[in-house]
Amino acid sequence: MKSGRKLCPRKATWLAFGLIVLTTAASSSGTTSAPDATESSVASAESTSTTLDTSFDAPLDTNLDVPTASGASNDVFDQSAEAERAYKQAMSTLASLTAHTPAHRFDPYLVSSNSNAKSLFSSLLPNIHGQGPISSFMRIAVKLHQYTFRRLSNSFRRDGMGVKSKRKDEEQKGKAIKVVDLLEHSAELGNMDAIYTLAHIYLFPPTHHFLSDPVAAYKGFLYHAQQTGNATSQSIIAFFYSSGYRSVVPVDQAKAQLYYTFAANGGHRGAQMALGYRYWSGIGTQESCKRASLWYEAASEQVLAKFQSGPAGGRTLLQTPTRLSDLVGGVFGPGASVASTGLNAGKPAIKAGIARDAGETWEDVLEYYLFNADRGEIDFAYRLGKIFYQGSIYGSPGGIASGSEGVGAVPRNYMFARHYFLQIARQIWPRDPQNPLAHKSLPLKDGHAPVGYAAASAGYIGRMYLRGEGVKADPAVAKMWFERGAEHGDRECHNGLGIIYRDALIPGSKPDIKKAVTHFAAAAEQELAEAFVNLGKYHYERGELVQATKYFESAVRYGSPLEAYYYLGQVASNQAQTPGMLPHVASSSCAMAVSFYKLVSERGGWDEDLLREAEIAWMSPLEQSKEIAILKWWIAADRGLEVAQNNLAYVLDQDKSVLRLTRFSPMTPSNDTARLALTQWTRAATQHNIDALVKVGDYYYHGLGVPEQDEATRLEKAVMYYQSAADTQVSALAMWNLGWMYENGIGVPQDFHLAKRHYDLALETNSEAYLPVVLSLGKLYLRSLWHTLMGGKGGLSIWSSEDDLLDATTTAKSDRQLEGQQSEVSSQAEDKPEYEEEDGPWYLGKAKEEFYKRRTGQQQPPVPPSGDEDPIQWARERRNAEQDRDSDFGPEDYFEGALRGTREEGHFDDLRETFLLVFLCLLISVLLYVRTRIVDRMRRDQNEGQRDEQRRPADLGVFPPPGDPARNDWMIFR
Repeated sequence: MKSGRKLCPRKATWLAFGLIVLTTAASSSGTTSAPDATESSVASAESTSTTLDTSFDAPLDTNLDVPTASGASNDVFDQSAEAERAYKQAMSTLASLTAHTPAHRFDPYLVSSNSNAKSLFSSLLPNIHGQGPISSFMRIAVKLHQYTFRRLSNSFRRDGMGVKSKRKDEEQKGKAIKVVDLLEHSAELGNMDAIYTLAHIYLFPPTHHFLSDPVAAYKGFLYHAQQTGNATSQSIIAFFYSSGYRSVVPVDQAKAQLYYTFAANGGHRGAQMALGYRYWSGIGTQESCKRASLWYEAASEQVLAKFQSGPAGGRTLLQTPTRLSDLVGGVFGPGASVASTGLNAGKPAIKAGIARDAGETWEDVLEYYLFNADRGEIDFAYRLGKIFYQGSIYGSPGGIASGSEGVGAVPRNYMFARHYFLQIARQIWPRDPQNPLAHKSLPLKDGHAPVGYAAASAGYIGRMYLRGEGVKADPAVAKMWFERGAEHGDRECHNGLGIIYRDALIPGSKPDIKKAVTHFAAAAEQELAEAFVNLGKYHYERGELVQATKYFESAVRYGSPLEAYYYLGQVASNQAQTPGMLPHVASSSCAMAVSFYKLVSERGGWDEDLLREAEIAWMSPLEQSKEIAILKWWIAADRGLEVAQNNLAYVLDQDKSVLRLTRFSPMTPSNDTARLALTQWTRAATQHNIDALVKVGDYYYHGLGVPEQDEATRLEKAVMYYQSAADTQVSALAMWNLGWMYENGIGVPQDFHLAKRHYDLALETNSEAYLPVVLSLGKLYLRSLWHTLMGGKGGLSIWSSEDDLLDATTTAKSDRQLEGQQSEVSSQAEDKPEYEEEDGPWYLGKAKEEFYKRRTGQQQPPVPPSGDEDPIQWARERRNAEQDRDSDFGPEDYFEGALRGTREEGHFDDLRETFLLVFLCLLISVLLYVRTRIVDRMRRDQNEGQRDEQRRPADLGVFPPPGDPARNDWMIFR
């Protein structure tokens, strides 16, 4: 009985717990899955879908029609409370609807943390990251499970079969309708935040469940701007008038200028940038460098204030935007575009495009790095920590504070970055003291320890503790790590110590400017951009502008992307406004100030990163997302961002197809779209985009999007744009286009000599143009020969070099100049010391290695890589190191050497012999082919004759044929 009594309270407790669970589950299911409620919300949304349109159809000088009670204060209070309640409920539903996974996803297996501690059981098992067939089999099995069995099993689930996904889509659609309905209800009750949010949703639909309605968006923003004077609403209205988007309103640059001015005076950074760009370019107003400088300065001041409001050292910079055309080798493809030739071939976007074409993904790169880092490879671990810290495969030059490139974006993870940095640093400093400020330097016991990598890792760890990135901010721990790295000369550690001493970040300490400047100078000696900025700020605050300008210019030269440009803009602006300054000096100083302020204002979009949002939307497979991307690029382009102008023109380009002028053209060019693309190409060209300048010439040559004019005028303008691009000495395509136009007399008088000159310049500019230039020159010589045979004049000379003829007039003058300088040059040459040429190719850093070798007699120890190193290329070289060691000059190098600068000046002297040899080879090939066909025909005829003779029965007379028994009665003499 006692035991039964003891069980009764337990049963009652469990029964009560079960009832509570059932009640909770029933209430949650009733609120989440109610098909009847969803259907009713759909019906209600259909009946109220035009509420906003009818409410905004009122005249602009009238108020919004809001139902109010007859003077009762409690009714007004209830109305505002109801509007606020509906607005909060709508925003809560919208937040749950737009919550999504990060744009960049890769397998969690790639970023799984690996503890250094090993248990007894784990030590007995084979390591998946080890060597040997068992570890390889384990890695292959994991990959097969992830990429095959997991996907196959997911495909047979309900969500894989589309059942669950369809239900989820219907649920999200119902939530979208609920959001719009609640916002419309709140807007009818006079809530201005609801009116703004509803207009924003109509213009930028958060998901594909919302419908885009630019007309309703324009009316909403217009009403909101009239009632509240909101700067953001005014800037969007200005964009509508500036662009004529979706023909909601006609293009009116005067109204656009007016609304941008209202928004800029209200403190909107984007409107200030748009006004500065319009005054600088003369869009809708007269050009005025002074006004452009004022508006760009206001925008850059907001950016600098936002940057300095962050942790010690400033906010983390946004990743750089990407030109879509760079991912495919430039506007005209690899080799033909300026964006992918010369020094531009090393840009991260070009490298990323090449890696993508080779089938390499960032997941594969991270997996390769993780595999080697977890096996104890120090260099891989250090680079992997950098990748996770900066959130990108590619880091920007200039140091940690210079940010990273958006083209190689991966999920930023400070925890994993700290894990790998500590993995390296613990090999030098195995433990930390209880009091970080009382740590002592430890002597190195192992001469082969990775001191350089450990010091660089200490700089990252100290920066994370200084700024509170992934850990709790602790300046004392940061100072300990900085001092550890500074003992071995790390530049980031010296710079971090300078910041701590300058800002007195240690509790109870006072600023020590002398120590700070000493550490900044030590970091600047190692070409750290942030250290130059800090030294420049020190002298700028003391009024030493000349010295400050030198430091800021050095910071820009070494990769500083923000603060140095702002202070240089301040110096140039003050110089332009100095009374009594010469006009040309003031004009050039003003132009420099505008350029510097423009760079600062475009880099600091923490509150509104239109370029990044547009890139993510463009990667989506949905058509609506691509329209949103185009809209955001358009808004950014209206504010003067060259990357946005390039991307918008590239996606709207009407001059992509090779068959555009034939009946096989896959698309019919739209003149309206071509006009918009031409506008953006032109604006990008004015911002030193050479490929865009050539593209403008193409549009005028083909007559796409240009105003109505006669063909001769249009072609002359095309020549003018090609000539402007050719004058930069970097566009081989523009030079080739000019050569072709001179050869055919299109837009310019026909001149074979100038045609050859431009073809030659194209080859000198870009060695990759060898094949098209040689073919064009061959055609040019044949055409010139035919022109001469037909009695024409001005043809090319086949038996003498064209360069000798063009340079004959300048030979005497140059000889006279050289005669006067020959004695001086020879005397200077006698005073110069002679140096022996080193064997092997020269590379950056070889001078320091040779100096270290001569000084110590040893090889220089390994040092961590610089920020501008390509991680993909480095990993590829490490992977192929054994193959490279077998042969230093392989077949690919032979081919590249044939196309690189092995053709010295005067390589066209043997052009006649080249064509003669080619002609002889072709002639011999044709003769061999004809001879082979004749011999084959003769053999075929002979074989057919023999077969006919064998088939024809022989005339033996009375002699019996073979096989006849009577044949044996005959005597045959042989």
